[in-house]
Amino acid sequence: MFHVVLFEPEIPPNTGNTIRLCANTGAVLHLIRPLGFRLDDKSLRRSGLDYHDLADVKVHETLGSCLTQLQDSRLFAVETGGARRYSDVSYRAGDAFLFGPETRGLPLTALERVGPECSLFIPMRQNCRSINLSNAVALVVFEAWRQIGFAQQPV
Repeated sequence: MFHVVLFEPEIPPNTGNTIRLCANTGAVLHLIRPLGFRLDDKSLRRSGLDYHDLADVKVHETLGSCLTQLQDSRLFAVETGGARRYSDVSYRAGDAFLFGPETRGLPLTALERVGPECSLFIPMRQNCRSINLSNAVALVVFEAWRQIGFAQQPV
């Protein structure tokens, strides 16, 4: 299916919502340390409800170690300053989507690693900084999943 990569996520409910989304779509969630919370955090459990056991969640010490595991996947960075609109890309199963931390976005080194041709943005009204992280993940994952016909992940 797809891979969602959260680079140094900071807000537990956003990650909990993303766990729930990944469980429901079959996407694999990759969390890059340091995390701004503990994985057993009460607010993370509350927002993820009982979906944590249904989601495939992997924790990586570095972005590099995660990307080594995803070397066969196309990698897209989703950032407010991205070069391409997320809905203008033709996705395929196995693609990976990299999202930055809520308060500061992706570091320049990560964006350079992805390259501008794979740097995506979500349109929004002028003078708005960004949308909620878990909402951004939902938009991108569901667009990618829609494009492949909502193909089901084997259980």
